[in-house]
Amino acid sequence: MFRRAAIAATAASLLAASVGALSACAPITSYNGFQAIESDPRDVKVGADTKSTVRGRLGSPSATSTFDPNIWFYVNQTKERVAFRRPHVTSRSVVAITFNKDSEAVEAVDKLTLKDGKVIAFNGRETPTRGRELTILEQLLGNVGRGSMLPQDDDTVPGNRPGDRR
Repeated sequence: MFRRAAIAATAASLLAASVGALSACAPITSYNGFQAIESDPRDVKVGADTKSTVRGRLGSPSATSTFDPNIWFYVNQTKERVAFRRPHVTSRSVVAITFNKDSEAVEAVDKLTLKDGKVIAFNGRETPTRGRELTILEQLLGNVGRGSMLPQDDDTVPGNRPGDRR
């Protein structure tokens, strides 16, 4: 009887440990950017919608073009992360809506996904600055001997008004 109870307890603890291990490896999903709840930016009609109807339906854009304020971007992406690994982007959607400069009507709706993106090589070099780098000791002891730690009793101390002696 005692042996069956011990085997059942061991089996239950192994089952609980395996379920815990499986749930620990489940990816953590995070959503960033514009989330289409009631209306999707892909539903914007060319020629029928204007800036005001798009803003009323979708809200403010995620970004506007740097050189042309008549191009609006609605961007969202989904990332997944497993345990301690780096997160990776599983989906990305960019909708670029171009408006006519004069009539403010929609001229074009471009839909881009993660496959349309391009990897840009990052240059990790630094621009050198003039001067020299201070060591930790020089930084800590750099102000020793450069004057008193207490403010002087003159008018040049910040926060004092001229002629105010306290």
